[in-house]
Amino acid sequence: MNDNSALYAFNKFGDTILRAAFAMTGSYPEAEDITQEVFLTLHAKPQDFESDEHMKAWLLRTAINRCRNLRKSARMRRDTPLDEALANTLSCEFTPRDNEIRERIAKLPERYSSVIFLYYYEEYNIREIASILGKSENTVSSLLQRGRKKLKTELEKEGYIYET
Repeated sequence: MNDNSALYAFNKFGDTILRAAFAMTGSYPEAEDITQEVFLTLHAKPQDFESDEHMKAWLLRTAINRCRNLRKSARMRRDTPLDEALANTLSCEFTPRDNEIRERIAKLPERYSSVIFLYYYEEYNIREIASILGKSENTVSSLLQRGRKKLKTELEKEGYIYET
């Protein structure tokens, strides 16, 4: 890989990684930090990728791991002031319905939110998600099914009418 590989990766997949981090953290500033860390890691430790899809999968896996680490950290265990939460929500251009669903996805346990994000937002199939996450296809399928069910329950509690 040449010196421009991290720049190429950022130009090609930067928005995707930012969206993934935002979907998992629910915080635009945290998502920006994670995105920066992912591409700095690639710059510092260049990788050999078979294809752009392989590169994208590596970047997503790295971002998901960073989001997981952030969720475990004491920094994320503190309460976020309402004004900050609203600013984070409004900083990404979603409709109110999209915001509500995105917020619910971000509140799901990481094992569900990452699978739902990769399946619905990045349009990976179950086999590809299994490869990215290092899990079996059956596990990914079960997590996706359970995540959908949990998301549906949470949305219905808030009065959202779930359409099938």
